Order: sequence, then C-alpha cells, then structure tokens
Amino acid sequence: MDNLTHSLAGALLGQIGLKRLSGRAMPTLIIAANLPDIDAVATVMGTSSLAFRRGITHGPIALLLLPLLLTALVIAWDRWRPRSDGPPVRPAALLLLAYIGTLSHPALDWLNSYGIRLLEPFSSKWFAGDTLFIIDLWLWIALIAGVWMSLHRERAGKANAARPAIAAFAAICAYIFANGLITGQAERSATRRLASIGTVPTLVVANPVPVQFWRRNLLWRDEARYGDGRFILGLGPRGLGAGVPLRIDDPRLAAAAKRPEVAAFLFWSRMPIVIDDEAGRAFLTDQRFASGIARGRFAIALDR
Repeated sequence: MDNLTHSLAGALLGQIGLKRLSGRAMPTLIIAANLPDIDAVATVMGTSSLAFRRGITHGPIALLLLPLLLTALVIAWDRWRPRSDGPPVRPAALLLLAYIGTLSHPALDWLNSYGIRLLEPFSSKWFAGDTLFIIDLWLWIALIAGVWMSLHRERAGKANAARPAIAAFAAICAYIFANGLITGQAERSATRRLASIGTVPTLVVANPVPVQFWRRNLLWRDEARYGDGRFILGLGPRGLGAGVPLRIDDPRLAAAAKRPEVAAFLFWSRMPIVIDDEAGRAFLTDQRFASGIARGRFAIALDR
C-alpha cells in the first residue's frame, strides 16, 4: 500500500490504546509501519530495482531485526533528547510496539495485486491477496476519521477517546474481509465462465480498481494465451473472450533476457506478456499493469 496508508495505520494502532504502553509510542508505531519500505532507495536503480522491491526488507529476517534496530534508535534519541512531560519510555513495551507496527506493513502490502515476497531470502515466491487497490480512498477515509475523531475526543478530555479508533479499526477489518469475498467470487465466476467457452486458465486474477470496490478487472491466462474482462458485484463477469497469444516465446525476448533490467523484470513479473506498440516495437510488460493508469509504467523495450 502507499505510505500514507501505512502511516495512518500506525497512528490508528496508537489511538486504539497502544500508545499508552510507553513514551515515544506514537512515532515508533508510525515509523515502524513504514520501515520495510527502506528498500525504496533501490528505485534509483530503475527497472533493475524491481528484483529488490518488496523482497528481503519484507521477509522474516528483516521483520525480526528491523524492530530491534528501531527500538534501539528511539531509546537512544530519548536519552539524547529527553522529554519533561509524557510517560517514560519502557524498552520492552516499545519493542513490542515496533514489532506490531512493522508487521502491519506486510499485512497491508499483501492485500494488493503487486504483492510481496514474504519469505525472502528463503524463497522468492510472490504472495498477493488481490483484495484492495494499492491506493484505497475508502481506507484513507476510515483511517483519517478514526485517528482524527479519537484525537479530538482525547484533546477535549472526553471519556472513551479510543472508541472512534476502535470503531474505525473494526470497520476496516470488515471492509477488507468483504473485499476478499468479492475477489474470491470474481475469480471463481470468471473461471467457470471461461470453462464454459472451452478455456481452462492456469491463473485468474481479479484486479481491484480505484474507488469502485464492487468492481474488478479480470485477468486470465493459460499456457499460450491471455485475456481480460470485468466483474461487477451482482452482475458477474463480463467481456471474457478467446484471448491473444502471450508471446513469451518471442525470439526478441529470448535475445534480451540476459540484459539486467529484463532479467530483473522477469524475476519480478507475475504475469509477463510481450506486446507491440503502434510502430511495431516489442515491449515486455506485465498483464496487471498493461492497461489503465499504470499503462507504460512497467514496460521494457526489447528492440534496441
């Protein structure tokens, strides 16, 4: 998910009551919720960074060590810049908060179709929940409302200041669960519809779309072809057809496969395809990002 969502998630965790466990709790939760994204520095590498993103910094070793490092830094900062007010820093509680905040990050990242390599470096398998769009407006609204209303009640000295944050947390959990059900229904119904026209897909992805959580872009592929369609809750799948060739056996891809950026893209890609532009030039792209607002952002020219 985007870093605003991660930051707000950390703040919401603090407002449901976790920030009372230790001094410096809120900044620890917010920083921890973003901590695995330290791999974003790899973006200076260009396309080659795709082999690194959402990998080792989102895997078990990093999720074990990063909270320890963050806790040590927060304690050192507190000793260098001690506060005259607020609760004291409790190292054990602060470490627990660092782990909770850090673990919230892969939990949210798993929910979109970009996915994470949750077991890196032990396995490079991608895990993707296909449940939420990477920037979810409704999630923003619930997070902002929960944090703001809770802080407002707290600053006004009202009782049960955590109640809005708890309600927002419960609503978010229900929203995620409902979206998971929609994705599952979309993928199952698309698989059945394809089978009825003689296609047995090896993969069907119900890709979430912005704002319209009741819709999915359907992406499917078998050993030789790929296609798309759409799903609307209550109406079922639409627009599924015979598909077009994947073209991953294109000789231009074979010739370019040893280039670092192409190798990195193939390692990263969940649904690789080869397409041509209007001029007939071949591009390697990923079916998930071959159309819509992401079109062109994940593509490598195979012709030099």
